[in-house]
Amino acid sequence: MAEKFDVVIIGAGAAGLMCAAEAGKRGRSVLVVEHGKKPGRKILISGGGRCNFTNYDVTASNYVCRNPHFAKSALAQYTQWDFIAMIAKHEIAYEERDHGQLFCLDSAKDIVEMLLKECDLPTVQQRYRSDVLDISKTDSGFSLKINADTVSCESLVIATGGLSMPKLGATPFGYQVAEQFGLKMIPTTAGLVPFTLHVEDKDAFADLSGIAVPAVVTAADGTSFKENILFTHRGLSGPAILQISSYWKPGQAVSIDLLPTLSLDDTLQAMRDKHPNQSLKNSLSRLLPKRLVEAMIERGDLEDKPLKQLNPKEVQALHDYFHQWQIAPNGTEGYRTAEVTLGGVDTDGLSSKTLEAKTVPGLYFIGEVMDVSGWLGGYNFQWAWSSGFVAGQHV
Repeated sequence: MAEKFDVVIIGAGAAGLMCAAEAGKRGRSVLVVEHGKKPGRKILISGGGRCNFTNYDVTASNYVCRNPHFAKSALAQYTQWDFIAMIAKHEIAYEERDHGQLFCLDSAKDIVEMLLKECDLPTVQQRYRSDVLDISKTDSGFSLKINADTVSCESLVIATGGLSMPKLGATPFGYQVAEQFGLKMIPTTAGLVPFTLHVEDKDAFADLSGIAVPAVVTAADGTSFKENILFTHRGLSGPAILQISSYWKPGQAVSIDLLPTLSLDDTLQAMRDKHPNQSLKNSLSRLLPKRLVEAMIERGDLEDKPLKQLNPKEVQALHDYFHQWQIAPNGTEGYRTAEVTLGGVDTDGLSSKTLEAKTVPGLYFIGEVMDVSGWLGGYNFQWAWSSGFVAGQHV
């Protein structure tokens, strides 16, 4: 005999646990199924173990999605203020960092424990180390083969996340379910991920590993972010690079303003007036890390000479070079280090108000499995809370 539940949720991450708590509060009998051995593994490692759980400023424009309006409904139904109220109810201490990012003061464990307390209802069960081997549609809902058991439900929620961080158990399971039931997919790629560089660029800058520079990074489509970039052994990382990676396409270059707070032509003119014999290298090393300037001279991008020898054309060329430094990534570090997966279940096949599949009654998709990816800064967790809450009201 099959065990009967009102709702089965596959995935015990941020979105899945949020959905379970909300459905449970409505008196629905809920089973959460997770193939890993514990809940919220991505929560636990996020934000350096402090979990950047939301942001003070959240709008649909903070998300990458083929349909830029899709996220509006869920974000309006459950806002960052609603989640902050839950944090306050559980007396979790938190702090604000740059750009409105909110982090736990103590540990990301506080968030997981809070979600488990919210799920601590007589109607909610959780099963770990459980593999879903088969799903089929029935007249009344769905039938699932889970390990050796058969389970039936009216509503099925897919909260299995994307492909990022396979070490934490990421799999394409959610995409396979979507395809099984005829939903369209947007091709997936790694997002919020460091760039790798072509060999010649990598060799030129590898020794700069660990050096950070404030910058404005602009993608080919005009999207830009003002944050630090970080040189690594393999390429470029840092907040601005992670952000722009979600807007980058293979083969494109990115433009980096390495001196976003000043105008280099004016600054060089002022330096030349004061110290005409000072070398270009020493002058630029007052504005940027010396090792970076030296690397650019060594690769032949700059010619070191006294400032007084620079003609107007050369000053203009230097200005353009540093304010629009062009670098074409070789690729990204891929899902191994990516914080999110771009693409996924096409949102055109889902109701923005309920997150139910339009052509499969009772089937819901929440969190990262669909084609909604947030910026760095707490936006992906807010999407998990909002989408989990919304589905929880309708399953």
